[in-house]
Amino acid sequence: MNRISSIVAIVARLFLGGMMVLGSFEKFKPSPTPQEVAAKAQKFTDPEKEEILEKVLYISGMKQTGYAWQVVGACELIFGLMLIFQFTALVGAILLIPVTFHIFAFHLFLEPDETGELILTGLLFAVNLFLILREAPRWKHLLWIHPLRKNTGGTTG
Repeated sequence: MNRISSIVAIVARLFLGGMMVLGSFEKFKPSPTPQEVAAKAQKFTDPEKEEILEKVLYISGMKQTGYAWQVVGACELIFGLMLIFQFTALVGAILLIPVTFHIFAFHLFLEPDETGELILTGLLFAVNLFLILREAPRWKHLLWIHPLRKNTGGTTG
């Protein structure tokens, strides 16, 4: 059973790391100009297209900062690569939690009708949690500190 668990963990690491690395490449493309964003947003001003407008403005806003979209891409790339390499996998999985949660929350709140995307991003987040919780014996001592033991006698020197 331990061997199967190890194989599942390796496949999960490679899956999540690969998805993050592939997803990062899109974020380094040139950002649209503010005029292009405004023109695109104008297409979705009808009340029945409000959900699409929210997504367009959110993603375009991150791109227009000149750094936020690229920072997300850099995090996906670096932490995804850390996951792929076994030595750095745990740290990569821990650092990737906010990214996978953000991706899942984006799809949950801005694309709830896109069931396939919601399932995929939920799976990415769940795999990320699985990889961290699987290694809990290695890091749980960092969170649960034992109370100081009382000195049971003798002198301190």
